[in-house]
Amino acid sequence: MSTQPAPAPLLIACALGIEQFALRAGDRGGAGGPVTVLRTGMGPAAAERSVTRMLADPALREAPVLATGFCAGLAPGMHPGDLVVAEETRDPRGTTACVGTELLVKELGRAVPGRTVHTGPLTGSDHVVRGHERSDLRATGAIAADMESAATLLSAVRAGERPVAAVRVVVDAPEHELVRIGTVRGGISAFRVLRSVLPAFFEWHRSLLLPRR
Repeated sequence: MSTQPAPAPLLIACALGIEQFALRAGDRGGAGGPVTVLRTGMGPAAAERSVTRMLADPALREAPVLATGFCAGLAPGMHPGDLVVAEETRDPRGTTACVGTELLVKELGRAVPGRTVHTGPLTGSDHVVRGHERSDLRATGAIAADMESAATLLSAVRAGERPVAAVRVVVDAPEHELVRIGTVRGGISAFRVLRSVLPAFFEWHRSLLLPRR
């Protein structure tokens, strides 16, 4: 009797405790294989260290990596609770192409109906961006910014060839700037959306397990 190889685990990386809590509170049914939700800590350096250390585990040698959590929206018309599916992530050290963005957009529409899903470049920063910095980053073509996604995905592909993606929930935007996550309606809205995204992530993971023709 032949045995099927175990599916590659899925590594979901986020920075903050509140993000990890939202993901762990979501629907964990329907996963296509083992799933690890990694809290990296805040900032690109912490993300790089945590992801590199995690992927040194032989069991995660081929694990797809998905970066998620909250972000700052840069485009006019964005609202807290909108979703961002990155076509690529950027930071000064390099650009990382994302895989399966069309599928993620489709599945997020099912998982979180009524929420707008934006696609485009996601840019990295080493600090929270505000005011004119948002306009400067928007001028580069980026639609959203966060501190960890670019470092997470760059570290992941440097650790070995693997599919990577980034999905972020807008917690504030040019017309809806927050002071603290979770203290106003926009932060609560973003938390609820993040809690609902796991089914879309699992569908993305399952699609990667299908045989290639």
